[in-house]
Amino acid sequence: MNYTLLAIESSCDETSAAVLANGKIQSNTIATQTVHHKYGGVVPELASRAHQQHIIPVVTQALAEANITKNQLDAVAFTRGPGLLGALLVGASFAKSLALGLNIPIIAVNHMQAHILAHFIDDPKPSFPFLCLTVSGGHTQIVRVDDYLKMEIIGETQDDAVGEAFDKTAKLLNLPYPGGPLIDKYAQAGNPKAFVFPQVDMPGLSYSFSGIKTAFLYFLRDQTAKDAAFVDNNLSDICASIQYTLVKILLKKLIKAAKETGIRDIAIAGGVSANSELRKQIMLEGADRNWRVYIPKFEYCTDNAAMIAMAAYYKAMAGEFSSQDISPMPRMDF
Repeated sequence: MNYTLLAIESSCDETSAAVLANGKIQSNTIATQTVHHKYGGVVPELASRAHQQHIIPVVTQALAEANITKNQLDAVAFTRGPGLLGALLVGASFAKSLALGLNIPIIAVNHMQAHILAHFIDDPKPSFPFLCLTVSGGHTQIVRVDDYLKMEIIGETQDDAVGEAFDKTAKLLNLPYPGGPLIDKYAQAGNPKAFVFPQVDMPGLSYSFSGIKTAFLYFLRDQTAKDAAFVDNNLSDICASIQYTLVKILLKKLIKAAKETGIRDIAIAGGVSANSELRKQIMLEGADRNWRVYIPKFEYCTDNAAMIAMAAYYKAMAGEFSSQDISPMPRMDF
């Protein structure tokens, strides 16, 4: 079907716009906010202000790169949630206003569903049903995907997300924000079995990451009490060991879910799916267990509007449009 839409993503600290035409992504523009670095984390009010500054240039660039004018659009999509309320409001307000001015419909998209549907941007694509481990700073979920718009969470964290665990351990190591990618970077030169950290085994397919953060805090306290230079002298081994443990926790439940469901198409999505150890270990498990493993390109792992466009396309094909009175939902279920 010949269908052209503009998608906007503004759930956290990335302002992104993408154009989709005929089911294919034509452009995907992202403006990263650097204002948060000195605060060691995302400051919601600063994020919303930055979105206001970036959104018009980002949308303009996305349309230009796709060689599309706004009058050629059939719909405008935006992230409804979950995310930061102020940040979501910027994207939602812009999308609603643009659509109203052009007299075209709007499509509200669930951010986490969009992460999963990023797998349909490029080939190879998973077959239904498949399991997707969605891992980010705010979410850790195992999702059974039966169709483009039919998904069910069958396992999730009961407290903290794995992305938060990465960032908090990085902060304890005095690594600058964002710390997760730096853990991955330093781990490349370390021994993943140099230090052992506890792996909490929750019932069923549930996760928990609060305990490992506490254990890591006490580990650093005890080691630096004996040697003030412990972190500096062992940084690579520490990063490799904590990363190895977090990835093992993730995969243990994913393996269990695959066994229980009998599903062998396995995917990962979300910001933490860019982690090199997770990508490596899931490929090894896939080869050992005869899985068909699907890993998105790096550009589609972190927050981006291309995934919003892909989700919106399938919603448009199903006739799922939204009204102008729709509001953002910072806490949004599937």
